[in-house]
Amino acid sequence: MDPVDIVIMNNDTFCPKDFPELKNDTFLRAARGEETPYVPVWCMRQAGRYLPEFRESRAGKDFFETCRSPDACCELTLQPLRRFPFDAAIIFSDILVVPQAMGMDVEMVAGKGPTFPDPLKGPEDLQRLRPKVDVAAELGYVFNAITLTRHKLEGKVPLIGFSGAPWTLMSYMIEGGGSQTHSKAKRWLYAHPEASHKLLSQLTDVIVEYLLGQVAAGAQALQVFESHTGCLGPAEFKEFSLPYLRDIARRVKDRLKESSQDNVPMIVFAKDGHYGLEDLSQSHYDVVGLDWTIDPRSARERTGGKISLQGNMDPCALYAPKERIGEIVKKMLEGFGLRGYIANLGHGVYPDMDPEHVGAFVEAVHTHSQKLCK
Repeated sequence: MDPVDIVIMNNDTFCPKDFPELKNDTFLRAARGEETPYVPVWCMRQAGRYLPEFRESRAGKDFFETCRSPDACCELTLQPLRRFPFDAAIIFSDILVVPQAMGMDVEMVAGKGPTFPDPLKGPEDLQRLRPKVDVAAELGYVFNAITLTRHKLEGKVPLIGFSGAPWTLMSYMIEGGGSQTHSKAKRWLYAHPEASHKLLSQLTDVIVEYLLGQVAAGAQALQVFESHTGCLGPAEFKEFSLPYLRDIARRVKDRLKESSQDNVPMIVFAKDGHYGLEDLSQSHYDVVGLDWTIDPRSARERTGGKISLQGNMDPCALYAPKERIGEIVKKMLEGFGLRGYIANLGHGVYPDMDPEHVGAFVEAVHTHSQKLCK
């Protein structure tokens, strides 16, 4: 998958090559299970509404129009790096650009969140989806944003690309937005299993090309978000989620190996998927991201200590006083150990969080892990 060759912003030309030399590879080394001088840290949703500069940049602008602006995405990706010494950046985008690329309308409605005006209601609606998606044409704006941001990072830290996972995207496409029960989407799994697998396969094909395009554009690591794992039981997870997660990692890695780019770590984050931890650790990913419901020591034992882990501080812990945040971080580090570990929250930063407390979290990870390493 080739991204657009040239990105022109403010009369400057950027190509997906000749990127600045990487100065801090701690995150990448930890993802590969290598020894590091300290534990690297980044936050899911680190570019977000908790930052006043983010709210100012986004004021009065349509969310998905912002996603389609490489310049805006670059700026929003860089904002948290100007405040905090994160060890990785993650491109500003949204998982629902994939359903958009497949021909579905998605809107971001104030006070409600992402909304599909015309969701999939039955198997016959699969005919509404594009049978073959030209990923470079439909999602080239994401590739352009990655190329631009990789250059603008000036090698400070690695850049992470990402996608939603098939089941999570399928749920949104059928539910029409967020859901407490996901009953409409789960109904498909029980009433229309063949159609469900067809949709999941279609999504998988697009996601594979999408992730490969992100790497070609400059992404140095990839994360796959299976945000709706928790509404599945173990049997449904093994039939409708896990095979597609595995397929994505295997196909992406095989293709990257063919092009001598097999040094791109892949992370899988299956929220509330504690019952599938052993399976996830054997699903071809380099790192398993954990939410806050999993005990660090238990996670190490259940994954055999053979795979890197990421997470898993409760986001709500950032409401604690700064000193307490430091204590929670220290305990978390002791639980996970220092090798093959990337500190993160167990989910994303919430909009009402104090940026200073996010900074306290990052500082505590660096300070305590450096002491423990010595």
